[in-house]
Amino acid sequence: MWEGRFLRALRDGQWEYAARARDITAAVILAITDADEVILVEQYRVPLGCRTIEMPAGLVGDEDPGEALEDAAARELEEETGYRAARIERLGQFASSPGMTSETFTFVRAHGLTRVGDGGGHEGEDITVHLVPRADVAAFVAARRRDGWAVDAKMLLLLAGSVLPSGG
Repeated sequence: MWEGRFLRALRDGQWEYAARARDITAAVILAITDADEVILVEQYRVPLGCRTIEMPAGLVGDEDPGEALEDAAARELEEETGYRAARIERLGQFASSPGMTSETFTFVRAHGLTRVGDGGGHEGEDITVHLVPRADVAAFVAARRRDGWAVDAKMLLLLAGSVLPSGG
């Protein structure tokens, strides 16, 4: 139906959905410092019209079609947060929003973090980096929600214990 630089709108029978153009995929990065702080990012998201709290993430193959997922994740982590990873571990592939898009992302864990810069992303991204003690992530996210921010659904991977009741 329509194709841009990063997205395509498709129809299959009566079902309409979005897909990434050019076989681009995404990586979502779980990064935890030696001080047991989870590295989160905040940025304004145009489709939502508000700031969001997210794990660092980025596209794989958007600039270099042959880029390895681990290289893209490490690059995005450093660009967004200023942290360099010694190693990237794949944790699994997940569907972003299977009722609306064919996009999937690979969840990765960054190991051996070293602070090498301020982060902030590319010009115009206006990314703010938050180092949140792992034990305080649920409270931090709840406070951002009270402030009217959106929370990326992928944050549920970190919040499951605080969202799901224990026991039966």
